[in-house]
Amino acid sequence: MLQPPTPHRVAVIAPSPVSMFNLAIPEMLFGKVVSHGQPGYDVIICAAETGPLPTSAGLDLQVRHGLDALGEADTVMVAGTGAPYEPDPRIVAAIREAAAGGKRIAALCTGTFQLAEAGLLQGRKATTYWAHADELRRRYPDVDLCGDVLYVQDGPYLTASGYAAGIDLCLHIIRTDYGAAVANEVARLALVAPVRPGGQTQFTLTPLPPERGTTCADTRAWAMRNLDKPLTLTDLARHAGVSVRTLTRRFHAESGVSPLQWLLHQRIERAKELLETTTLPMDQIAHTSGLGTADSLRAHLVRRTGLTPTAYRAQFSHRGVSRGAA
Repeated sequence: MLQPPTPHRVAVIAPSPVSMFNLAIPEMLFGKVVSHGQPGYDVIICAAETGPLPTSAGLDLQVRHGLDALGEADTVMVAGTGAPYEPDPRIVAAIREAAAGGKRIAALCTGTFQLAEAGLLQGRKATTYWAHADELRRRYPDVDLCGDVLYVQDGPYLTASGYAAGIDLCLHIIRTDYGAAVANEVARLALVAPVRPGGQTQFTLTPLPPERGTTCADTRAWAMRNLDKPLTLTDLARHAGVSVRTLTRRFHAESGVSPLQWLLHQRIERAKELLETTTLPMDQIAHTSGLGTADSLRAHLVRRTGLTPTAYRAQFSHRGVSRGAA
C-alpha cells in the first residue's frame, strides 16, 4: 500500500510582541490544504522561549515549541511584531542556520527586519510594510527594497508587505507547492481573492516631508483653496510676492519638494478623497482637483496607486457617504 504523503511542515517564528493576525494567516490558510485526503501542511508556532509569549494585542500565548523545532521544518516563516527595529539575536541566528540548511524562508510584514539582520537579503529584492520601509532602507541599505508591492520572492526567500499581503504570500506558497486549483479552493474557503499579483501596488499614505518653516504657508493654503484652477509657478510666486527662483528655493527648503511637485501631490490626494467620499463623475473630479481631464486623472492615479479611478472608487469608497454627489 502506498504511504500517504508527509505534510509539508511550516514553522512560524513568533517574535515578541507578535502580531496575532500574522500568526493566524498561515494557520488559517495552510490548515485548509488537503492533498490525497491528507493535510497538506503541518503548521507549528515557535518562539525563542517556550511558555507565555506577549502579543501586540496585549494577550499572552502559550508557545510549546522552541527554535530547535526549525530543524524539522521545510519552510520557516517569521511573523511581524509591533516593534520591528530590534531583531532578536536568537531568532536571527536560528534563521541563518535554517537558511544554511536549504530551507525556504519567508517573512510577514515587519518580519523582514529579522531576515535582513540575518544577512539573507543582501543584494536581494524584498519588501515590508510601507510605514517601516524608510527605516529598513536606513538600517539595511544593501537590501533591494521594493516598497510598493504586496510580496516578493527572490530565490528561497519570500517577504510580504502589509498585514493582508501575508494572505497573498501564503496563497503563492500553496500555489507553488500544490498548484493553482488547490490554492484557488483555499482562497474560496477563506473568502479571499485567489490571486492578487505580487507586484500590485501597496495602498500607502504618501505624506510629503514635514515643513521646516512657514514662509510659504499662506501660499500653500491659497493653492489648496484653488486646486480647481490651472495654477502655475508664476501664479504661486505672485501670490507669495517673490520671484519664481526665490519661491522654488524656499518651497524646497520648507517642504522638501518643488512647488509643482507639491501641487501635483495635493491634486492627486484631492482626487482620491473625492473618489472615496462622493459619487461625482470622473470628469468633474478631474476638474475639481485640477487634473484637467478624466484621461489625465486616470493616468496620474494609475501611476500613483496602480488602480484606475473606477477600481480605486470600488475598493476605497466610504459606503453610505455621498456628499457632493451630483
